[in-house]
Amino acid sequence: MSEIVVVDRDKKIIREIDRWKVCQGRHIRELAGFEGQRACDRRLRKLIEAGYIKRERVLYGVAGIYRNTIRATRIVEGLPRGNRKIIVGQIMHDIAVVDTAIVMAGEYGIALERITTEIELHRLDGFGMRKHRPDFVFTADGGKKICVEVELTLKAKNRLLDIIKSNFLAYDTQIWIAPNLNSKIARTLEKSKLEYPNIEILELSHIQKSDHIQKNKETESVSTWI
Repeated sequence: MSEIVVVDRDKKIIREIDRWKVCQGRHIRELAGFEGQRACDRRLRKLIEAGYIKRERVLYGVAGIYRNTIRATRIVEGLPRGNRKIIVGQIMHDIAVVDTAIVMAGEYGIALERITTEIELHRLDGFGMRKHRPDFVFTADGGKKICVEVELTLKAKNRLLDIIKSNFLAYDTQIWIAPNLNSKIARTLEKSKLEYPNIEILELSHIQKSDHIQKNKETESVSTWI
């Protein structure tokens, strides 16, 4: 294990890994403010060699997921000591959540730090009965409170409607990312607009085809450390 001089950006990397369910290298590049993927990859490698983070390949064909180690708690105050379990069946959803956050931050012209993730929302709730929280929320310029739900697999109808109603009461706008506009999820959301008019529906392709995400994926595909 090698030693490094820990800088503020290293601590930011660790905090970002902690507050999202999954983080790939291309996500960390954006979340931690690196100009290029190579510089980001080099620093991630240094943090791995120093024992602060680790990189796991959990699904074939999907770039590695970065996770914090117990040693990271020595340099970032308040970091949970336990490691969250990665749920393989939710990885593509969790990747789409971070991609969506990056795109939304760009479209609304806000810093990624202004986004509060589901994990952070649950922590703010404290102990007690766990309730549903959106994938992430943010306040746009002008004070508009927005929540975002990435819904790639259909929930039970009553459960979905309960979430829509809860979001309607708590937020000015609820943005739903659906597989496509012809999906059963999107059709249910469209019908719900009559009662809950703050619903906006976007196709997943809107996120996946954005110039920002496409550029990051192309950079990731030629990286030697993905």
